[in-house]
Amino acid sequence: MNLRKYNFMFHKLLSDFDINNVPYLISDDLFSSELGEYYFLFEENPSKLNKLINGFDKDGIPVNKPYIDVEENKPHYYPISIGQYGLAVFNSFVHSKEDTKREHFLRIADWYVNNKTEDIKLGTYWFTNIPKPEYKIDSAWKSAFTQSRAISVLLRAWQITSDEKYFLLAKNALKIFSVDIKNNGVAVIFDFGVIYEEYAAKEPTMVLDGHIFSLFGLFDFIRVSKSFDFESHQFAENLFDKGITALLKLLPEYDMGYWVKFNLCKMNHYPKLDPCTVGYVKLISLQLDVLYKITGRNEFDEYARKFKSYLKYGNIFRMLPIKYKSLKKLNRL
Repeated sequence: MNLRKYNFMFHKLLSDFDINNVPYLISDDLFSSELGEYYFLFEENPSKLNKLINGFDKDGIPVNKPYIDVEENKPHYYPISIGQYGLAVFNSFVHSKEDTKREHFLRIADWYVNNKTEDIKLGTYWFTNIPKPEYKIDSAWKSAFTQSRAISVLLRAWQITSDEKYFLLAKNALKIFSVDIKNNGVAVIFDFGVIYEEYAAKEPTMVLDGHIFSLFGLFDFIRVSKSFDFESHQFAENLFDKGITALLKLLPEYDMGYWVKFNLCKMNHYPKLDPCTVGYVKLISLQLDVLYKITGRNEFDEYARKFKSYLKYGNIFRMLPIKYKSLKKLNRL
């Protein structure tokens, strides 16, 4: 028995048990072409923002500790967390107008500038250099979620500096959304739409919250590009629409009737059923609230309400034995 893993998961699940705690507030600024607060009002408190943030480098870039099932226990740069923290700093800057917040945010934007990979076919993208054993990923991996975070940060950096390098990188970061994971992209392409992969593995993983966060970055690009770059605006809009269509089609598959699946991964080694933690049910419900606000699609409102209604202790205790089995199978306990 690995006591470190049990202790980690016990405290993670215990922290979720406050079913009335709302993880984030939603911004009122969802449509302006001048990007202000992010859709969720992230705050700069690492313990609330991302518990895996383990510290900061000399430029104020967050550094993560590895997840519990990664053997090599060394800190690393995690592009998704970097973007999340960057958006929290930007939210602070929006309210304070302090130069220190502006400069901190731009150092985070420059991390994306300095750590990019570029390719004619795939455009600009960012690798995450930490294994994801649960999806059989043992080398550097791409992520639509990372792309989205980078786009949201870079576009805000462009708007407050007028430096075109940030916009051009964000624009080039769209390209990989159109490429299937079979061809080293970040998309799972169906005839009815596209799911954007948080973890681009050899087979589809289809993590629900990662797909929705990917849509937020695309929507940021749609908002800013409408008046001056019609071609890339249309490209981003098409990517967004395909992602929305696929999500509407597949939402019933995530619905367990009393709880929510974390993903639709069907790899042979993966558990047949992997429920969300309580925190993820709350997060996904809020994401659906945002999608309802920006698309007007009633289905998102209906599923948000339904998923929130699942947050009852009876449902949690019904879910926990299934989650325990999935964690055991994934070597997280």
